[in-house]
Amino acid sequence: MITNKLIAEKTVPITYADINYNLVLKPSALFNYLQDLASENAEELGFGYSATYHRNIGWFLLKYRMEFVDYPHNINKIKILTEARGCHRLFAYRNFKLYNDNEFLGQISSTWSLVDLSNKKLMTIDSTIDCENLVKFEKCEDDLSYDKIPELSTITCEKEFEIRYDDVDVNGHANNANYIIWAFETLDFNFRSNKKLKTLDVVFKKEVKYGSKVKSLVQIVGNTTIHLLKNSNTNEDLCAIKAEWI
Repeated sequence: MITNKLIAEKTVPITYADINYNLVLKPSALFNYLQDLASENAEELGFGYSATYHRNIGWFLLKYRMEFVDYPHNINKIKILTEARGCHRLFAYRNFKLYNDNEFLGQISSTWSLVDLSNKKLMTIDSTIDCENLVKFEKCEDDLSYDKIPELSTITCEKEFEIRYDDVDVNGHANNANYIIWAFETLDFNFRSNKKLKTLDVVFKKEVKYGSKVKSLVQIVGNTTIHLLKNSNTNEDLCAIKAEWI
């Protein structure tokens, strides 16, 4: 039984829409599971959407680090534990653990920021939100270390996508789950069909809105893929990703 109120647990049913033809969980579906549970837990703890939207501020995901013992496949549900690890100045931290029943599948660390939606500036979290559950961050052994994402030295493949209406979330820009779709669409069918994710680092740099176009670039080096998403209209970097596959 979970007694720490900063920790939440949820078992999510995995539907056919969330898996590929090899019965592997789509990374975009996993992103949505994590975001939904983080939002629900933040709401329960008093610093979620209902505590921020009327003040025109919002939480934005900055980074993910994911390490998998066995990437989810051929299962009909997944148990996710999340812990609000606290905040320090401009950043808040949250961890996740993934299970198939009692089988440990992997763990994830994430970093978030609180943003003034009128000017897109980062806000000092503990002086903006007064909540006893928004504790001070203290590093522990379970926190993963983010890996550096190198710049592309060559381009193996590139594709371009246009932001659709259904890509846009409640904050008015493309949901972060779309970023992993655009990134991995540069990998060919055989690569995706014969490999599973081992680690994943994602750095979200810029939002993108309806009607814009996104250019997805990839460099493949053995079992490592390095991805860069750029706004085709402005040439701004949107997201950098490094994935290791087995």
